[in-house]
Amino acid sequence: MFKLPQSFKIKNAVPGLHWPSIPGAEGVSLLALLYQLEQSQWQSPEDLLDLQLKQATIMLDFAKQTVPYYQKTLKQLSLRTGKPISLQQWRELPILTRQHVQEAGNLMVSAAIPADHGKKASLQSSGSTGKPLTSWQTEVSQTFFHALTMRNHLWHRRDFSKKFTAIRVSNTLKPGESKANASWGPATAMTVETGPAATLHINTDVKQQAVWLMEQRPAYLLSFPTNLHALATFFLENGNSLPGLEQVIAYGEVLSPETRLLCREAWQVEVKDMYSAMEVGYMALQCPDHEHYHVMAENIMVEVIDENGHPCLPGELGRVVLTPLHNFAMPLVRYEIGDYAEVGSPCPCGRGLPVIRRVVGRVRNMLILPTGEERWPVMNSKAVSSIAPILQLQMVQHSLHAVEVRLVVKRAIDQTEEAQLKGVIIDTLGYPFELKFTYMDEISRNRGEKFEEFISLVRPK
Repeated sequence: MFKLPQSFKIKNAVPGLHWPSIPGAEGVSLLALLYQLEQSQWQSPEDLLDLQLKQATIMLDFAKQTVPYYQKTLKQLSLRTGKPISLQQWRELPILTRQHVQEAGNLMVSAAIPADHGKKASLQSSGSTGKPLTSWQTEVSQTFFHALTMRNHLWHRRDFSKKFTAIRVSNTLKPGESKANASWGPATAMTVETGPAATLHINTDVKQQAVWLMEQRPAYLLSFPTNLHALATFFLENGNSLPGLEQVIAYGEVLSPETRLLCREAWQVEVKDMYSAMEVGYMALQCPDHEHYHVMAENIMVEVIDENGHPCLPGELGRVVLTPLHNFAMPLVRYEIGDYAEVGSPCPCGRGLPVIRRVVGRVRNMLILPTGEERWPVMNSKAVSSIAPILQLQMVQHSLHAVEVRLVVKRAIDQTEEAQLKGVIIDTLGYPFELKFTYMDEISRNRGEKFEEFISLVRPK
């Protein structure tokens, strides 16, 4: 039986839908979808896989008919009417890389998005590989994102009447600036009454972040793991506390066991993690009862495969390959995102959702300023892409005054473009570092490690 907490004060109740046959934005009720997600999580892994393959078949047929890229690459794929694709057929489909998506450009976008899936919108991401990418989504796929956001809140038993704070990337704030919010976010704004919320720009100095948090006195704090690590360290070293804090929420990069322990020590709270990416949304959410992750199987197929393309078994580490099931604006079929993960065993909690034990990779390091301040370096990938045809970018801080900018480009960049890039990077870093540009054919990484967009070789004082 689906039960909402007492703090869940519904704003409006609306008609439902039947997954996996999604009627479109007009028929997708966020609250009804949330109800169905509550039911579907308890289905068996076999039943969930069957539903995934049925929806994947619908999406594949649509992609073959309306997406130029797939009209070519899936030309030989034969789908029998009324019968879902087999798992063997599915695993024989080609892997889609980030470079494929970049090179295909608008050829990846459907020429006939179903009208009842609503309007399409673009998203810009640098991603875990540091390669800029523009993706498109529909109102239906956004509704799934909001519903999974609400699932995350409910799984971890958050009290909607309390205060929520976020220290994150913001397009409307400058470093050091914060703003009050009327609700916890778009998902809650549409469904439930919440307590107050506030956001602070991630590029704010750690000490200033700490002072802001002590002034805000939140029940919940969301930020990047590296930033949480720096904050927890600051609180421990300075003997500060956050009375009233009930939970920390991590997203955006790999959460290390060390950071979990630091947060427990600094604030006496648990960290709840999310595995997501801009172009696909939520891939997995931390189990309510354990530290491993459940794949959001109702909305995305997540495969973990070895170097030969075979599915990994529990305990094995492999490449993460993704297929969003309800985004008909820009279908991504077997998209290799660039991460490595370890497959987990079935969860004792009883949910049939697949388990990822851990996501493997390096976190981006904190930028260290000559003053000793620590900041989170967030590159404006849209601004960079508008200056020059950059395929990949990585920054390496070699000293307190020098940063190397490694670039992979489609063509040679002239002096004017390089000067413009320097301006954007200096503005992003917030200090006039000496910048050295290094042009490379490929920025490599070690097997099993997530790409670091920013690497600091400078240790904090």
